Amino acid sequence: MKKVVMYTLSTCPWCMRAKKFFRERDIPFEYIDYDKADEETRRSIREDCLSHGEEMSFPFVKIGEDVVVGYNPQRYSSLLNLPER
Repeated sequence: MKKVVMYTLSTCPWCMRAKKFFRERDIPFEYIDYDKADEETRRSIREDCLSHGEEMSFPFVKIGEDVVVGYNPQRYSSLLNLPER
């Protein structure tokens, strides 16, 4: 299984849906709530987003080497080779 890492906002409804998507499918993931992170972590997140050629938008989901900006369950499923629900 590809590693899943997300940058999220603690109050963002789309971020909550993304977390729920992975939890409901028992897919392990890591996340950092940008708005609760310290300044050094925020700087690191900004640099990571820019290094992928993407803007700062949430949720920012890394699945293996691929990046999905925004809530996109079809793309998550495709990248993880999940069966359609």
